[in-house]
Amino acid sequence: MAHVPTQPSTSVHLPTELALLVVLSFLWGGSFTLIKIAVETIPPATMVAVRVGVAAVVLLAAAKARGLVMPRDKRTWAGFAVQGVLQSALPFVLISWGELYIDSALAGILNATPPIFVLLVTLLVTKQEAIGGEKMFGVLLGIAGATVVIGASALQDLGMQPLAQLAVIGASLSYAIAAVWARRFAGMPATVTAAGAMACAAAIMVPLALVLDRPWALSPSGEGVLALACLSLLSTAVAMLIYFRLVQTLGAVGTTSGSYLRAGFSVVLGVLVLDESFAWPAVLGMVLIVAGVAAANGQLHALVPRDARAANSE
Repeated sequence: MAHVPTQPSTSVHLPTELALLVVLSFLWGGSFTLIKIAVETIPPATMVAVRVGVAAVVLLAAAKARGLVMPRDKRTWAGFAVQGVLQSALPFVLISWGELYIDSALAGILNATPPIFVLLVTLLVTKQEAIGGEKMFGVLLGIAGATVVIGASALQDLGMQPLAQLAVIGASLSYAIAAVWARRFAGMPATVTAAGAMACAAAIMVPLALVLDRPWALSPSGEGVLALACLSLLSTAVAMLIYFRLVQTLGAVGTTSGSYLRAGFSVVLGVLVLDESFAWPAVLGMVLIVAGVAAANGQLHALVPRDARAANSE
């Protein structure tokens, strides 16, 4: 399979891709709030099984409706299986279990670290995506912004539930490896890749949930069911279509840089929906986050007014 170019091609309309990155960040940032609601009455394994199962059905139907043919070779499906575990099954379970013990806002900040892991994997293993100084600066800037967004009050809880926090960080590592792994699907329609990966994740999670949770004996709340429906359709099915497109257009580091915005959205939604604490330094944090995302995508200069750039060049 071909690999994604290290830089966006000239045919890529960058403003569109960055707008999609914001949408993806909102969908995944909202997932922390939805998980917090659903996990109160739905165990993590069952939640993830339903989430990936519904998404798999929707994505497979979407592929068929577009006249796309799913691959038949074992090698491609083996790749889908790895992607399904790394991008969905494993991190979804880790985050869902972690949110049994920590706030959605704190989960958001801990899950803002995939770009760091992507850089490490890229530099130490694949060496297929050029990492410049601006991208590295963007990673550091984004981490600083995400930390400010959460605020000192949230970070005081870092020592309360170390296993839950490590689980969410482990999910970040899984997301990072998945972003690098997904580059092997370049040239394949995003719908096909997303459907294949999600079908494999469902094949793993559904039997596991049946054994662990006996879901037929559960009594989920109405809010939990609604939250799980939104998780499945919006934060998973729609989000995966956008994700696999962005991996091809923005690259692994550029795509995972959206985790900074995701952290910001998780805090805002946590405040509005779950009445979690809010601090005004979050405004400064969001500014740093946006700048970090721009730098990680090589577009930090776009945030500087043209007149200022011209004056500095004189």
